[in-house]
Amino acid sequence: MLRLRRVAPTAELWADRATYDDRLIFHTEQWLRFVAETQRAEPVLATVTDGPRTVGHFTGLVTKRYGLRILGSPMAGWTTSYVGFNLDPAVPRRAALEALMPFAFGELGCAHLEIRDRGLTEPDLEGLGLRWAAAPTAVIDLSPPEDTLFAAMASACRRNIRKAAKSGVVIEEAQPDDEAFADDFYNQLRDVFAKQNLVPTYSIERVRALIRNLAPAGQILLLRARDPEGRCIATAVLPWYHRTMYFWGGASWREDQHLRPNEALIWHALRWARERGVTEFDFVGGNSYKAKYGTTEVPVPWARRSRSPLVAGLRDAAKEGFALKQRAVARLTRVSH
Repeated sequence: MLRLRRVAPTAELWADRATYDDRLIFHTEQWLRFVAETQRAEPVLATVTDGPRTVGHFTGLVTKRYGLRILGSPMAGWTTSYVGFNLDPAVPRRAALEALMPFAFGELGCAHLEIRDRGLTEPDLEGLGLRWAAAPTAVIDLSPPEDTLFAAMASACRRNIRKAAKSGVVIEEAQPDDEAFADDFYNQLRDVFAKQNLVPTYSIERVRALIRNLAPAGQILLLRARDPEGRCIATAVLPWYHRTMYFWGGASWREDQHLRPNEALIWHALRWARERGVTEFDFVGGNSYKAKYGTTEVPVPWARRSRSPLVAGLRDAAKEGFALKQRAVARLTRVSH
């Protein structure tokens, strides 16, 4: 039987975790610091053991809501995708998930657990008292030649990339110490949300915290699109690690979208990542507009389990309350303007 055992974050532990082929940026020390800082959460690292052997690792963070301890791996709203396990290929993920239950609700004393693991499938979740929702993501395989990647895009997307170049749109790689980048991105993000009569779901401080924690390790690409006059009209935030680059966020001014800077940003990012040996681009979500880039949809269920129906109800109420608050703030913002 597998067992989870909480361990301290030593240099040796991080080195061992970095040997697992299924490692993601969301398992790294830098990313955990970012989430802990922005969510006031406590990182939880555990080894997965089979008798005396270590066969994997678990990553999560504990936070408190309504006075209850909650284990997120991750939680919704953390702007973090898949966390969960790193495992030897021979270890079934379902078995690791079974071992997580007594660890989360017993040893950690949590009242609620949420997990989204890139390797888990819906059959792995059945019979474990979990509720889950389909949460597919759209990915691009970067291993084919550049010409093949471009040809796999929808014809309209290819035209937009060419149009951006002909219109004089230039893609610029911002330096990590460029303090104006977060302002550019966030101001454009406000405009994106305003189109839907909403406001951003996080503050500019989260953007700054992400850059501050990932930049020293060289794990983030920051891109600007400039118009022929040199004005920043679009931005993209792209963490990357091991074999995958992630689309954490992108934004642009509505008035400049006719120049097609968003498609130009993605095309630049795909080529940049491929040149550095990255083999996958993950859009971190499955919105229909991403299909034009030649994506493949990958199912990644988001599962949760609560100690009692009351806790489950509180979780659902908190989610709905956040949505109501966001709409109310957007209305107040429009009135003040």
